This record gives sequence, structure tokens and C-alpha cells, in this order.
Amino acid sequence: MRTYNVAILGATGAVGQEMIKILMERNFPINELHLLASKRSAGKKMEINGKEYSIEETTEQSFQGIDIVLGAAENDIAKRFLPKAVEAGAVVVDNSSAYRLDPNVPLVIPEVNPEAVASHNGIIANPNCATIIALVALAQLHRYAKAKRMVVSTYQAVSGAGVNGIRELNQQVGAIAHEKEVEVSTFQYQIAYNLIPQIGGFNEAGYSSEEMKMQNEGRKIMDNPDLCVNCTCVRVPVYRSHSESIMVEFDKEISVEKARALLQTAPGVKLVDDPEHQKYPMPLDTTDQDLVFVGRIREDMSNHTNALSFWCCGDQVRKGAATNAVQIAELVIAQMEK
Repeated sequence: MRTYNVAILGATGAVGQEMIKILMERNFPINELHLLASKRSAGKKMEINGKEYSIEETTEQSFQGIDIVLGAAENDIAKRFLPKAVEAGAVVVDNSSAYRLDPNVPLVIPEVNPEAVASHNGIIANPNCATIIALVALAQLHRYAKAKRMVVSTYQAVSGAGVNGIRELNQQVGAIAHEKEVEVSTFQYQIAYNLIPQIGGFNEAGYSSEEMKMQNEGRKIMDNPDLCVNCTCVRVPVYRSHSESIMVEFDKEISVEKARALLQTAPGVKLVDDPEHQKYPMPLDTTDQDLVFVGRIREDMSNHTNALSFWCCGDQVRKGAATNAVQIAELVIAQMEK
């Protein structure tokens, strides 16, 4: 198999670090690996599989000779540098939200719409983490009975805000245990022993930017422009793995038994649905792996016909970000080698 020169933009961040780990786990065919970050990180050393790498400062010339770029940087950095990577001949898989709704950029979840990769013009966008987890759980059901409407509540781990989110929860739990003052900087309020019903800024209708992603990205990924989503996103004091409560109204009847049968063989899904024995998805069980666990499947009781409710959990750093990006890159090289 041919090998490829790969660069990670934002290699020192939480998602960038996870991308490195997953590239190694999946034996991605790498010739050269370039770790790109800010000037302040340049020159620092990182050991990967027994080999030492130096962090490189990101410049407009960083992408010469690179085949694939995995973007794990903020929107402003993505907009500044990723077009330069495309100009240099690289294919980019970007985890920021900078290009997700660009009509010329495919937005891809490999278990949902892998065919969209073929239409790229140099950049492929990686969806929002909560969107990925929800749509991996929904995709097989949607193929059987088209999803019309969703009501979603997300319970999002602090690591969704990066390493600072984890540090802040740790600091606050320790401070409270020793009767010291908590520090609040990453989140709007104390997160330890609390829930914060805001992720992102609010629009005029009162919905946050994170909540709007579920509808806007979901419509694009599933090629379903009429999909209606009412979403509430909540930050919870959990280290890792997002959880979601989802009600879906379909265009035809789908029984609980049929849904379970479909999810039993759905790509990227693990069915954990045995309430009699208290078995259902939980964040602790889904951490540090790539399947989306789905359970608590039941008929909707609010007089909506053809509607089901279910609960799902997934590791938002892996499948919700880094793993999904690497899977997209694998689709890209499969296309290159045709």
C-alpha cells in the first residue's frame, strides 16, 4: 500500500493528541508525520511509538509535500491556513466548524454518508461531536423510516471544552472537598456538582450555537432539508463521553422491536438495551472507544405517531472528533487508490 505524508494542524490540543493516538491504533499508512502548532509550542519534543518528533510552527509553507491534513485547530486558524494546504495539493479533513455549512464542502460521518467524500474540492468537514453521536445512532433507523422531527437533550462532558474543561472540574472538586474557593474561567459558572444549560452563544430565538448545529448539520449530512430539530444542550460534570436523550418522529411506523433489530447490525453502534437487568448506555462505558451505545428504546407517549425515544452515549473526543476525522481520511485514501 502507498504511504502518505500527513500533517496535524493543532497537534498539541486534546483532539490533535487523540488524532495521533488513533492514527497509530489504526495503522494509518504514514510516510512522514508533521505535528503543527503555534509558535510557542515549536521545538518541543513528542515521542510517538518510540520515535521522537519535533513540534513545528504552523506557517503558510508548512503544507508543501503534504498529502493529508487533519485539522484540529480553532476556526480562525482553520480559515487562515487550510486553504493554503489545499493550494499546496493536500486534502484536508477539518474538525473546526469553519466549513461545515459551506455548500461546496462535504460534511461527513462515514457510517452515515461516506459517498459524500467523493465530492470534495480539497476540504472535507468533520461534524460537531454531538451531531456525530446522534446521527450514528439514528442513521440505520432513518434508512428504514425517514426522520421528520427530533427533540434532543444533550448531556455534554467537560472534555468537550478541551483540556481546560477537565482541569476546571478537577480544581473545583478538589477545592470543594477542602473547603476552598472554586475557580471559574472555562465555563460560565461552577461546573462541579452543577449543570449549565448553555454551550455557545444564544441567537434571537433563544437557542445556542451548539443547539443549532444538530439541525443545520443533520439536514446536510442526511440530505434531509425538512428535518426539524428542537435541541437543548447541557454541560454536565462528567469527564468524557456525551450522552443524548432523543425522540424521533418518522414518516412511517417503526416498532421498538424493529428498531432494536436494525440497531443490532447498525455500523458504529452497540445496542445496550436490557432495562430489566439495568443495562443501558452510560458515559463510563463508552469512554476511550469508538462505538455509539444505544438503549432505552421505547415508544413515544406524547401522542406523536410513528415516534420512538432512545438514549445514546459516545466518546466525543474519539468518535465525536478524532476517530471520525481519521475514518474520513481512510475514505480519502481509498478513493485515491481506485
